[in-house]
This record gives sequence, structure tokens and C-alpha cells, in this order.
Amino acid sequence: MTEAAPWLILGPGALGRLLACRLDSRMRTVLVGRRASTRPLHLCTPEGKMMRCAIPRVTASQAPRQPAVVHLTTKAHAAEQALASLAAHIDPATPLVLWQNGFRVQEPLTRCWQGQVLCATTTEGAYTQGEDGVVHAGHGHTFIGHLDGRHRDLATQIATVLSRAGLAATPCDDIRQRLWHKLAVNAAINPLVARYRIRNGQLRDRPFRGMVAAIVDELTLIMQAEGIAPPEGGWEAMIWKVIEATATNRASMLQDVLADRPTERDAILGPLLEAAGRHGIAAPRLDALWENTPG
Repeated sequence: MTEAAPWLILGPGALGRLLACRLDSRMRTVLVGRRASTRPLHLCTPEGKMMRCAIPRVTASQAPRQPAVVHLTTKAHAAEQALASLAAHIDPATPLVLWQNGFRVQEPLTRCWQGQVLCATTTEGAYTQGEDGVVHAGHGHTFIGHLDGRHRDLATQIATVLSRAGLAATPCDDIRQRLWHKLAVNAAINPLVARYRIRNGQLRDRPFRGMVAAIVDELTLIMQAEGIAPPEGGWEAMIWKVIEATATNRASMLQDVLADRPTERDAILGPLLEAAGRHGIAAPRLDALWENTPG
């Protein structure tokens, strides 16, 4: 990975804008989307500080051909098409980092991309504000690694830059397990807040607190059947920790519902319901979330 080459961030949504703004002081960064723009981005930090970020925003055909790395930050359902639009314009051996929720695209993109591929899972909370703004609603932590534990040096380099930019990150060899952990967090939070149009922190209140607990019970059975080791402290502790840390956040699925965009329902709930089916586990609450969450 060449330091002088730019980092491309493909996907100008909340996560893409957050990465671009945080990395702006550390790396040459280019944000790639459907439309180019010369307007600066505006970041509101969790501490309430406003930052102005003059980051180039270009289309895929305008992207630098020799980037150091591509961070794919689109939603899961748009990931493959977005990457295909960029692939024709950049070096095919460029390293790729996948930031998608769920567990739908990580496996196929890891296998088909010519360059090194890492997966990232993060609990950073962010939401867009207008055409050019992003609110960093809560600090979290990011883990980065290859599905089979390869490319540790690359994961370490990227995690180091992210940490220095204010986004705490750690390279890891067990990213597959951590993706399942994030899947559990997303399943317990996103569909509920999207259905009831509430912020994450409102899940602490009645009647939502009991709904979260019931979903955690189903998730625990599914994860045990899949052989996914629980996090330290257990599933419930992990999920409530994220809810507390992102209490003011509007979850990505809620943002999609409010904007009448497709959601990540399939990427988040699909793998869990398929696993429940494989193991003969009844999951009525997850089934209900699927039925009541727009696709």
C-alpha cells in the first residue's frame, strides 16, 4: 500500500462521509459516488464540534486509477453493482475493505476480487445530514481482517491509520466471528428502530426493552447452533453496550425507511433466519421483524 496514493471511499452515505472526514487530516482521500461535487463536507463530532472537510467527490469514471485502497461503504444490496462500476477504472489488484452490515456480500466479493480483501465491522454511529453533512453520533470500535485470517500486515496498516484519525480500530484474525457478532447487534437494533421510528437509545424504554430481550433469546440459540462463540459478557451485554454508546443515533435502517430507500433487511435478518431453518430453531420474533421491515 503506497502512502502517496489516495484512499478511495466508494459510497457517500453516512459511513463513507464519516470515514472521509475523519481521514482527511491523515490521508489523501477521495469520495466516490454517483455525482461529483466541489462542495465541502461538514462533520458534527460526538462532542458537538463542527468540522469543514474539503474532500474531492468524484464519479467512478473520474477516480484515480492507482489508489492505495478502496473502502466499499455502500449498503449490502448495492455493494456488488457499485464495485463493478468502479472496477473498470482502477487497478484490479487494488486492496479492498468491505464495510457492509450483515453477511451477504463478504464471502463472494472476497473470492472474486483480484486484490487483497479485508472485512470491517464497526460500532461507530453516524447519520447523514442534508446533501453534505454527517453527524458522528457515537464513538465505537472497528475490527478489520480477512475471512481466513490472511493479510495481517495490511489490516494492521489500515487499523493504525483509522485509529490515528480518531476511529479506534484493531486488526484481527477472527473477523468471520466478529461479523456474526455484528449481525446479532444489527438484528436486535435496526429492525425495531426502523419499525417504530425511534432512536437507538429509546430501546431502553418500555415496551421496547422487553422486545430486545426476546430477540436476544432467539439470537442466542441460533448462534449456539452455528458454533459462534458468545462475546465476553454474553450477547445481551454486548447489545446493550452498543445501544448505550449509540443512544442518539438514527440507525442506518431507520434512515433508509425515512428516506424511502431499500433497507438491509435481507443482509441482516436473512442469514439468521436461514441458520434458524437449518437447525430447526423456532424464531417467531425474527420472523415478525422480517415481515414488518420494508425490504
